[in-house]
Amino acid sequence: MDSKQYIFLTTEGYTLQPGSLVFHEDEIDNLQVIGFGSGANEDEAFQDLIKYYSYLLESKFNEVFCYELDADYKKTSKGFFLDDFKEPEYIYNPDKDDEN
Repeated sequence: MDSKQYIFLTTEGYTLQPGSLVFHEDEIDNLQVIGFGSGANEDEAFQDLIKYYSYLLESKFNEVFCYELDADYKKTSKGFFLDDFKEPEYIYNPDKDDEN
């Protein structure tokens, strides 16, 4: 059976915005990437994750979940810069929707 690629994530932990100095004021609610694994199914991929990233067993992370990645996921990657979308026409204004 073909090996599939999986990404493992967790909601545990915290992320700060770039340049942040204060922990709880600039905290971002998001996911942490734990690692990647491959296998015929999710269970085999998790075993691969633990084998390759064995230090995870010594970390404070506990609850992880995974998504199967498309076979060509590396070819379908695209990056974005949020600064490119900070112009007024891209910023949501609920009052503008009420005008229609």
